[in-house]
Amino acid sequence: MKFIASIHRLTTPFMFSIPHLDLPSIQSLDGVVQLPGSKSISNRVLLLCALSPGLSVVHDLLDSDDTQVMLDALRALGCDINEVNNHLEITGLDLDRLKSTSRTEPLPLFLGNAGTAMRPLTAALAALGVHCTLSGVARMHERPIEDLVDALRQLGAQIEYSQNEGFPPLQILPSRMSVKSAVRVRGDVSSQFLTALLLALPLVSQDHDIVIEVVGELISKPYVLITLKLLDQFGVHISRTDWQCFTIPKGSQYRSPGEVYIEADASSASYFIAAGALSQGHLPLKIEGLGRDSIQGDIEFVKAARAMGADIQEGANSLLITPSQQQLTGIDLDCNHIPDAAMTLVIMALFASSPTTLRNIGSWRVKETDRIKAMAQECAKLGAQVTEGDDWIEVHPIPLGHWRRASIHTYDDHRIAMCFALASLNPQHCPVRILDPRCVGKTFPDFFETFFALAKTPSERIPVICIDGPTASGKGTLASLVAQQLGYGYLDSGALYRITAWHASNLGIALTLEHQTQIAQLVSELSLQFEGERIVVNGQEVSEVIRSEAVGMAASQVSALPLVRQALFDLQRNTRRLPGLVADGRDMGSVIFPDAELKIYLTADASTRAKRRHKQLISKGFSAKLEDLLADLEARDLRDTQRTVAPLKPAVGAMLLDNAHLSIEETVEMVLTQWQSKQPF
Repeated sequence: MKFIASIHRLTTPFMFSIPHLDLPSIQSLDGVVQLPGSKSISNRVLLLCALSPGLSVVHDLLDSDDTQVMLDALRALGCDINEVNNHLEITGLDLDRLKSTSRTEPLPLFLGNAGTAMRPLTAALAALGVHCTLSGVARMHERPIEDLVDALRQLGAQIEYSQNEGFPPLQILPSRMSVKSAVRVRGDVSSQFLTALLLALPLVSQDHDIVIEVVGELISKPYVLITLKLLDQFGVHISRTDWQCFTIPKGSQYRSPGEVYIEADASSASYFIAAGALSQGHLPLKIEGLGRDSIQGDIEFVKAARAMGADIQEGANSLLITPSQQQLTGIDLDCNHIPDAAMTLVIMALFASSPTTLRNIGSWRVKETDRIKAMAQECAKLGAQVTEGDDWIEVHPIPLGHWRRASIHTYDDHRIAMCFALASLNPQHCPVRILDPRCVGKTFPDFFETFFALAKTPSERIPVICIDGPTASGKGTLASLVAQQLGYGYLDSGALYRITAWHASNLGIALTLEHQTQIAQLVSELSLQFEGERIVVNGQEVSEVIRSEAVGMAASQVSALPLVRQALFDLQRNTRRLPGLVADGRDMGSVIFPDAELKIYLTADASTRAKRRHKQLISKGFSAKLEDLLADLEARDLRDTQRTVAPLKPAVGAMLLDNAHLSIEETVEMVLTQWQSKQPF
């Protein structure tokens, strides 16, 4: 029979619960990846659907912090949004009603750190005259918006700054816009100001053409091109003279295209393009959902990566990246057209044979953080020599032998976290620590899960923590919580023995030496799925049933069968996956993972363990007698310590931890402290 057993991470989505994530040295990334939808397209489409009469169906929308704040804001404004069969059905706002609604108190809208929500909503709600406030996180209140506000005030919008002049939070007061002349907006700070006007001003174009004039050189032109193409898809056709003058025709009206498909995010693709090029293996990495026909400007990252030596084949809707056979070379590039993706070039430059200079990136300084300064500081931690200017950065490669382990500060900036994950591919096998990894939730919540699913490295580089001990010592709870804190996978070896015993017993197979071959075969046929505390075996949830005392006793019988132990040994060894593993059982440190970096052996006495087990069973509605539980535990301890195959005992080098009088929180803290003392950061 085909071996189909698989162990899935038991922790909750770890990016949202841990202070840092340690990346061991990674050798390569290969396989196939389907990336999440584009943030830039997603939030533009959501607003356009809300402004278009009737029903719009949106497929492949990015699920992230930025899109969530846009959805929350649109719902607060009265937009009907429903999730149906993995797509969104959006009924456009009643704009006349929204404009005529009088509010004594402004409608509060919180937009996090999403510039793709703050700027367009400011313009659209000013055009509609909606009385509201727009605020965000502290960093959003440091991101300039004065040029957009000035442009809207030219048309009669009444907008007030609630704190600092030129920055959010804002209050929009009811007003009526009138178009008397061309509206002027700066283009050299952020293209989002122009995009906001292009999305909003069709709402007030009933009587006149509206002309928008760009003052200064327009940066990030490809993002404006995305806006123009989406406007065209929603029935508004805007003409332009070069990139300096844009005309919205008189009487423009939004019309829903019915169904809208969001293509994969080209900025997110840059990390995997780089990973494929930097891989030290031979297998290619394929990105699906994005190709040469993309409407996103960041698809131009492909040309920049090729200029450095990356081997990339473009399909209509896919990219194939083959590991570079020669060292990458440095480039000198104007990055005005790929401001977000260009950050990935900084990391690629660390691996190159000559310096790289990226120019015309002044917009980096007004993003989620000052990205020029941040990239320079964090690259220096890795051992790089970096020079920065107002709108440029020069990065020198890190020579072999000069790479350093580093703890990377992410500044609550998703792109810094994702960029520096690539540093784990360094040729000196130096690990990398990413602080505050949950910041990737802004655009790519599953980034690290996706990264590790493609990553390959020798098993000895993958860290393992073993937590062993006798029955009812609390090792399962402890191991699960430690795994959650570190973002590691979790192996409950006891559950595997219980599952095997339960499954064999259900089939009427005696748990004896005579039937061990048959039971071992069952192990290879199991389909296992671990989801949080849920355990599913061959499609049936068994989370509670395998925890009974009867199944526990049967598991001890199974553990004494050599062929069954070997089958489970192979299964457990295969759970050593990136970024690391916490395994609990009776012989994790002594037999399964003798090379584990940290081994813990719990030594709580039988009396304490019996009381804990009694309390646990009673809380779940099971009847139990304390004296019976104590007698059973003592008998099981004797049996487990005296068995000839892998008897219960501390592994060589294990830390003995008496948790009899410790809370679970105190025990977790002790293990984490011991683990951190072994880390190089």
